[in-house]
Amino acid sequence: MPVPETIAKPGSGVETDTGPGRPQTAAEALRPHAEHAFAHELMALAAADDRPRPARWRLSPWAVATYLLGGTLPDGTVITPKYVGPRRIVEVAVTTLATDRALLLLGVPGTAKTWVSEHLAAAVSGDSTLLVQGTAGTPEEAIRYGWNYARLLAHGPSGDALVPSPVMRAMSQGMTARVEELTRIPPDVQDTLITILSEKTLPVPELGQEVQAVPGFNLIATANDRDRGVNELSSALRRRFNTVVLPLPATPEAEVDIVARRVEQLGRSLELPALPDGADEIRRVVTVFRELRDGVTTDGRTRVKSPSGTLSTAEAISVVTGGLALAAHFGDGVLRPGDIAAGILGAVVRDPAADRVVWQEYLETVVRERDGWKDFYRACREVSA
Repeated sequence: MPVPETIAKPGSGVETDTGPGRPQTAAEALRPHAEHAFAHELMALAAADDRPRPARWRLSPWAVATYLLGGTLPDGTVITPKYVGPRRIVEVAVTTLATDRALLLLGVPGTAKTWVSEHLAAAVSGDSTLLVQGTAGTPEEAIRYGWNYARLLAHGPSGDALVPSPVMRAMSQGMTARVEELTRIPPDVQDTLITILSEKTLPVPELGQEVQAVPGFNLIATANDRDRGVNELSSALRRRFNTVVLPLPATPEAEVDIVARRVEQLGRSLELPALPDGADEIRRVVTVFRELRDGVTTDGRTRVKSPSGTLSTAEAISVVTGGLALAAHFGDGVLRPGDIAAGILGAVVRDPAADRVVWQEYLETVVRERDGWKDFYRACREVSA
């Protein structure tokens, strides 16, 4: 059954109707979709890519991996890394999408699952917007289909009254759909995916019809099992996925590099001034988060208590970005300990009773005694008082 064109296809153009004002272009968006933000890289890769491509793929698997991991093309075009981590993880993820198996990106919060999912969809299908955002209130219709109730009441069930979900659109167009935070979705709604992934069909019993997936369709889901409010995946659903676990950055240097890259990108999108010399403060944020996360100092000599939060790389990026904004608007433009101290406190102390004790003990036993960290210690003490 063809999907009715009652709603404009997401991501089909770079202009959006903004109502009374002029149309908004992708360049004016606060956060452009990956296929718009990195359009020049995707075009350069497509031009240089002479390897076999699966049906309806914009790039070959090799080019998709290069887009995520970075590299330099024969014409000199530099492809910036979107993911910093083991190459084999990306290769397995891309290879999975080239088969009829769906891909599950699993990891603790902050391991770039959503980021990788978006860029994979952008590179494979040229459209990362066929997205279902999982929450505790996600209904079955968000995955299957809904109805235009005015038309339904006026004319009864019909193709014109059907409102296709992003997954249904992806099936009919041979594209990549995304389901974010799959474990946030209630179990009975999760299992809606079983028929879609195993039979590659989506029945529409009200019309006595079905939508069958065409070549090129696949699905990327993200999930974590270490956060509050998650729902376990049924064994039947988990079997329909190839699972790729995204690890936390292996070394402090790798995490510092990830934070610096993302802060630079976010700073440009927010029109913040370039960071003159923030490497020391970025390293401090990463060191604090890794030590509290691992429960031991980097030299292995001192055991520390871990707070209730995850202290992920994503949170480190948020702390540094917030500090950069403070430095730009209320400081001299140079990132200093006072700019990041409040952000670190907010990230660490999620439970005011238990986490504050953990933070105070870490400040007094580790930060206070560390050479070159006196200014950081004073800034943290000031906001913690």
